[in-house]
Amino acid sequence: MRKLLGAGVLAVLALTAPAARSEDAVRFAPLKAEELSPPQRSWADLISAPPRNAKFTVPPYRAYIRNPDLAPKLSNLSDYLRWNTSLPSRLSEMAILITARHWTAQYEWSAHYPLAMKGGLDPKIADGIAKGTRPEGMKDDEAALYDLGIALYRDRKVSDAIYKAALEKFGERGIMDIIGIMGYYDLVSMTLITMQAGSANDSVPPLPVLEK
Repeated sequence: MRKLLGAGVLAVLALTAPAARSEDAVRFAPLKAEELSPPQRSWADLISAPPRNAKFTVPPYRAYIRNPDLAPKLSNLSDYLRWNTSLPSRLSEMAILITARHWTAQYEWSAHYPLAMKGGLDPKIADGIAKGTRPEGMKDDEAALYDLGIALYRDRKVSDAIYKAALEKFGERGIMDIIGIMGYYDLVSMTLITMQAGSANDSVPPLPVLEK
């Protein structure tokens, strides 16, 4: 079928494809700099600084900026949960992937998958999470994190055995860090789904839709 398309048609498709991406939809459409109120502009400047280096025109920030009273509180919480918890990035990013899988949040998954790989998570672990199956070959701390996350999302209760394993690996502070990460990224996932954000990184395979 592709061979039947003329060069002109392909050129038109190439030009129009970016506009068709779901993150360019009208929900929470990107604001222009001149449209920002002083509080919005102040927050946009704040998130543009390292280590975040974010743009207020991309998900989820272009939704957050609609509420300049809430936005700074969310980014402050995110600053701690992304970079300052007791967990190494391998585990904190794994927790985010588990949350993205729970919600089938494609933008979140594609944005954090490369960060999880950079943090040292085995791609096979991420692939198992994507498939909705318990990954094989997890390290002890990864297994404790995974079991805690699945207990919360699927079972909605945490058994004594799962709690004990998490406590031994992370301590009480670490358990609260995990709950904080997943809870915050629940909010992120709901925001991304509401704004119909698509993939952030086309090089990352999308999450398959799992049967309920």
